[in-house]
Amino acid sequence: MPRDYYEILGVAREASEQEVKSAYRKLALKYHPDRNPDDAAAEEKFKEAAEAYGVIGDPQKRQRYDAYGHAGVGGASGAGFDPTVFADFSDILGEFFGFGDIFGRRRAGPRRGSDLRYNLELGFEEAAFGTEATLQIPRVEACRTCGGNGAAPGSEPSACTTCGGAGQVTFQQGFFQVARTCGRCRGSGRVIANRCKDCAGEGRTVVQNKRQIPIPAGVDTGSQLRIQGEGEAGAAGGPSGDLYVVIRVQEHPFFQREGTSLSCEIPISLTQASLGATLEVPTLEGGTAKVRVPEGTQTGEAFRVRGQGIPNLGGKGRGDLHVAVRVVVPTKLTAEQRKLLEQLAKTLPVPEPSNEKERSFFGRLKDVLS
Repeated sequence: MPRDYYEILGVAREASEQEVKSAYRKLALKYHPDRNPDDAAAEEKFKEAAEAYGVIGDPQKRQRYDAYGHAGVGGASGAGFDPTVFADFSDILGEFFGFGDIFGRRRAGPRRGSDLRYNLELGFEEAAFGTEATLQIPRVEACRTCGGNGAAPGSEPSACTTCGGAGQVTFQQGFFQVARTCGRCRGSGRVIANRCKDCAGEGRTVVQNKRQIPIPAGVDTGSQLRIQGEGEAGAAGGPSGDLYVVIRVQEHPFFQREGTSLSCEIPISLTQASLGATLEVPTLEGGTAKVRVPEGTQTGEAFRVRGQGIPNLGGKGRGDLHVAVRVVVPTKLTAEQRKLLEQLAKTLPVPEPSNEKERSFFGRLKDVLS
């Protein structure tokens, strides 16, 4: 009787697609013929795992298998060999066994360089109004001595005689064909007899790249600036990667930022809050703006100053500045001040609850105290 496919992969019948795929990959790596040469038992388990995954790794086949067993998918060996099963993890096999790819797909040739990341810290005002930053970045570039081909001046790389310049050698493994990265040329398809001394034949060297870049007004923490072609140089003549500058903005001792809006808190006296006043509020540029506070202003009330916030990134206009006031009650009074306040207190009414919630609370408090 044929073995249950779930049992072969070691998963429950209700296992998710990801759990099924993960279990298959582990088995495929464990029993792959390259890891177990001349081991017929391992090769058989490898084939079993591939057959099982070919069925329960496919939602439609899995549904038929769950309903009718092996008969629903054409019998114990009805799944057959499915190349897409192996394509799912060809990159993983490459890491373990050095395959360029499976079924003869080439990886030799030009390859794009890696992207680079640079973390740039800016002052609050620099981020708000823009600046120009000088970056010192170590990066891989094409060797200037050999022009990137890895050969000493006056010589050229030659085609690898082992793989014929393909970068891979193909061999038969059991019932399928596998392409392995050429061990002599390491997949490049070229052999360098006379290596460049400056790059040791790699065709690339690490250099300190000094670059000035403009920082637009309005950037914030987390903003990314992409500079095309300023990443690492590509291999075998491939294009360079990109440079990503990631911004982090320092905090301001007075202003807080939210998007393009600025906010701050200004202390005012009891008399200013009671009688009203015109305040001189600092702005981000270093100047001041006038804010009119009406009489009877309470702590926490905020007033807007239009156009004194952060410039819009990549656009026109600016956000607003929101000024919150905090009424400061004096803690030390002269005898004359105390006398005047006592006279004032006799003329002022006791504050009443300002809303239904407060009225309800004070009503219950009065019942408790009475």
